[in-house]
Amino acid sequence: MLIEIHMLKNYAPTNLNRDDTGAPKTCLFGGVQRSRISSQCLKRSWRKSELLSELVGSENLGIRTRRLPELVAEQLRADGIGEELIALASKKLSGFGNKDGKENSKGNYTAQVVFYAPEDIKAAAGLVKAKIEACKGDKKAFDKLTAKELQAEIKDAKLRPVTLDIALFGRMVTSDAFADVDAAMQVAHAFSTNRLTMEADYFTAMDDLVSGESVDDLGAAMMGDIDYNSSCYYMYASLDTDKLEENLKNVPNRDALMKKAIPAILRVMAYSNPSGKQNTFAGHALPSAVLVECKNERIPVSYANAFVRPAAPGNGNDLVGASIRALTQEVSAMEKDFALPVEKRLWFCSSKYDEPLQDAVPCKNYEALVDALSGCLQKK
Repeated sequence: MLIEIHMLKNYAPTNLNRDDTGAPKTCLFGGVQRSRISSQCLKRSWRKSELLSELVGSENLGIRTRRLPELVAEQLRADGIGEELIALASKKLSGFGNKDGKENSKGNYTAQVVFYAPEDIKAAAGLVKAKIEACKGDKKAFDKLTAKELQAEIKDAKLRPVTLDIALFGRMVTSDAFADVDAAMQVAHAFSTNRLTMEADYFTAMDDLVSGESVDDLGAAMMGDIDYNSSCYYMYASLDTDKLEENLKNVPNRDALMKKAIPAILRVMAYSNPSGKQNTFAGHALPSAVLVECKNERIPVSYANAFVRPAAPGNGNDLVGASIRALTQEVSAMEKDFALPVEKRLWFCSSKYDEPLQDAVPCKNYEALVDALSGCLQKK
């Protein structure tokens, strides 16, 4: 089954996802500049949210890092390996994650960032421990082994279970020690339904001990500026449940995890937000409208073109209301023009707007939407 999620979120002034200059990311769409939140930013905010960990269990989530040597070192210490041998092992492990196996002379971290499941770390630690024992603790003998040789001996990469976030968002590595995973979930860059107007906050920081009583005791301790904007974002993601099931095939509790995972994703998308400049702007928003479509035929369709013409307040609608209306009109037009087979449409719209959607099951609140989707999956 293909599950597609379409979401509208309206944010007050924020800087959720910055570019190389520190300004909010942007894009052109419909010939008009828009605000943008990258798919990488969205996926990280979802998988690192405390809510996802609570809903599916932290043991079912992986870690994306260059610090594999540190993770393996912790396991080796627990297994009673001495620090000198751990230091040598860390140097070897810095060459893991790529086919060349080139060790890093500048530090104990890998050349590439890799998404690891706990079983991947155990496999690397188990191999290193076995080699140390085979060398009978002889540091010189162990040091003669190369990272490339060690890495080549990590077996059964495709048989090791991956975590839920790896199964969802995929993993690409250039080493046979860890298996490539095709993502079960595609996530679009979110973009503003409205035309972008960028603003800047000029700020000063005052010194609490500056009294201002004399000319010599005046002025700010520092000055700066922060770019920001206020935008209503359209977010779109599609999830292939069959691909997710395939990716999790080696997980012992796959069926139970699948049952928790999909409702959890729907909640996390709604209740979490990117972390950029949150201490400055406190940009915590909930969705104003969410459409979930369940399809047996894998024909994914984004409704981004609902916003080719930027939404704007007017005709009795505010920006959010205009965006919701544009989305429902696009869905109706696509249904009329193409009549693609949709098994079930689930529609949540804030009671403030209460915009209906033809041929969709209306959900009185967000949890009702989550429950309705769970019901659809059970009937699958």
